[in-house]
Amino acid sequence: WVASIDVVENEEASASVVVRMTDSFTEQAAQVTAEVGKLLGEDKVDAILCVAGGWAGGNAKSKSLFKNCDLMWKQSMWTSTISSHLATKHLKEGGLLTLAGAKAALDGTPGMIGYGMAKGAVHQLCQSLAGKNSGMPPGAAAIAVLPVTLDTPMNRKSMPEADFSSWTPLEFLV
Repeated sequence: WVASIDVVENEEASASVVVRMTDSFTEQAAQVTAEVGKLLGEDKVDAILCVAGGWAGGNAKSKSLFKNCDLMWKQSMWTSTISSHLATKHLKEGGLLTLAGAKAALDGTPGMIGYGMAKGAVHQLCQSLAGKNSGMPPGAAAIAVLPVTLDTPMNRKSMPEADFSSWTPLEFLV
């Protein structure tokens, strides 16, 4: 059984929760929490995989700095935080929560500040979830996957000269 939470319905999933991009963080969190609660009831799941994210470049001088920081925060931190909360309610004991971090965010990211900031926050969230009294179910694991570059059609289009063989296939994440 697979449920999808996204901005569009996933016809391949057993169930879909569609979020509105125009909603605030608290509105999205409340909607997703309520709809997943209705879908699962008292049932628990083995894993919650948060594979949401995106990329936007720009340094501190960029005209798009604020817009890109906002977008990266929404795509990485909102989704990771909501997934973490869902794990506290619906993950089995000994279950798995995965979040999408990024290897690049282990260091400074001067050419992609919003991206690095958001992914660094995902890393911190994951470390906190792994700690005692985080609210996670007993024996549950929280891990962040830190790919370099994901092998997506958009990445191939934007970097046509790159060595695709060194990229992380999407199948690896799920």
